[in-house]
Amino acid sequence: MKRIWRGQLPEMVTMQTYALQPFLPFALAVLVTGCAVGPSYQRPTTPAVTAYKEAGDWVTAAPADGLERGPWWLLFNDPVLNELAARVEVSNQNVAAAVAAYAQARALVAEQRAALFPSVTLNGGASRSGNGGGTGNTSNTTNVAAGNRTSSNYQASLGAAWEPDVWGRLQNVANGAAATAAASAADLATARLSAQGELAVNYLSLRQQDAQKALLASTLAGYARALDITQNRYNAGIAAKTDVLQAQTQLANAKADEAGLQRTRAQLEHAIAVLVGQAPGNFTLAAAPEWKPTVPDVPVGVPSTLLQRRPDIAAAERRVASANEQIGVAKAAYYPSLSLNASIGTAASRVADLFSAPAALWSLGLSAAQVLFKGGALDARLDGATAAYDQTVARYRQVVLSAFQNVEDQLSATRVLQIQQALRAQASSAADQVEQQVLNRYRSGQVSYTEVITAQTTALTARRALVQATADRQTTAVALIQSLGGGWSN
Repeated sequence: MKRIWRGQLPEMVTMQTYALQPFLPFALAVLVTGCAVGPSYQRPTTPAVTAYKEAGDWVTAAPADGLERGPWWLLFNDPVLNELAARVEVSNQNVAAAVAAYAQARALVAEQRAALFPSVTLNGGASRSGNGGGTGNTSNTTNVAAGNRTSSNYQASLGAAWEPDVWGRLQNVANGAAATAAASAADLATARLSAQGELAVNYLSLRQQDAQKALLASTLAGYARALDITQNRYNAGIAAKTDVLQAQTQLANAKADEAGLQRTRAQLEHAIAVLVGQAPGNFTLAAAPEWKPTVPDVPVGVPSTLLQRRPDIAAAERRVASANEQIGVAKAAYYPSLSLNASIGTAASRVADLFSAPAALWSLGLSAAQVLFKGGALDARLDGATAAYDQTVARYRQVVLSAFQNVEDQLSATRVLQIQQALRAQASSAADQVEQQVLNRYRSGQVSYTEVITAQTTALTARRALVQATADRQTTAVALIQSLGGGWSN
């Protein structure tokens, strides 16, 4: 109900209040007893896991107090990696997009919360109107003068409107937006961790290529010396032409492998450039003078801490909370909506009379609306919100299961690679000794050059496998850190 009066404000307010008295008890009761009709949020249950199957004898840490605090990439003790990882924070475009998405989500939260408060508007206007008038006889000046009438109208008003959140619909919308913003913040952390992890893997792989290239360089020097020995023996009539051809073939294949390493290294360098926000043509990483790989000991927390530390799990859980609020929004549509309106203003034909008492206008109003029939749309909307909630719950549980799987996979890989590296080192050492002994026997004419080729190939393969095993341990450490949710700084 809404009434508009003009004139003395105090008296009119009293009359308006009297007119609205039948509705005030109902309105006050609704405002006082109003409450959210949506379901209370409970975090979905997840599989109860007390320990990691693949952890073995590893000591748990929550967090690892013995480790250096700070960014997790510091554990690899590489100054170049430290500098590049810091640049990802400010220059990576995927991270920048995630930052913007989070800012947008926060702005939406502020917009939704604003709906909980009254809105106030100030309006003003001026108009001038008239008619042509007259009888059509231009000689009749009296009629013309009487018909040509103009008038002016000036208006100014201050209004307010408020929709009481009786059933919690607006609060549910605001809470849903806040949960979505929290999920966006977790997405930002996920994007940042993903970019940093990808950078670390690419950088460590590039350093592995440098190590492989240095290894091939020394091997190529050995192959060249073997070719010289074979050529001299052939010139002396001691060795066959086939020995020289085999030595040349082996040297050429090793050089081809070296060219392949250069191609892979270039691709990794280009990927690193993009991750730090630079064009590949403007970015160069010099080869490391000496490869000193550091494989950090990554502590493993109890499984329950994983649910708190992994940003993707946090994002999935916040989306469940947001979907739960949408159920409340759908349920609130079954109940009547209320709105309160009030305005005060003036209207006059002259600006001088605009703020005089007789020109005053005021308005108070209370309105209510209840949906009686909508063809089942409200039921369908509630069913859809419930189904969307169930979907987010299923996705949340799947993310948790995948997180546990990732940790178990990386724990298993870490343990196996540690064993493999030790065995690769033994194999490389033995293959080096065999290569030297077979080459000495060939010089004395005791074996054919085919045995030299076989020994050299075996030794090179063993050396490269050792480098690969060490690099795999480093990249697996990065993957384990990511699967655990990042570093251990408080």
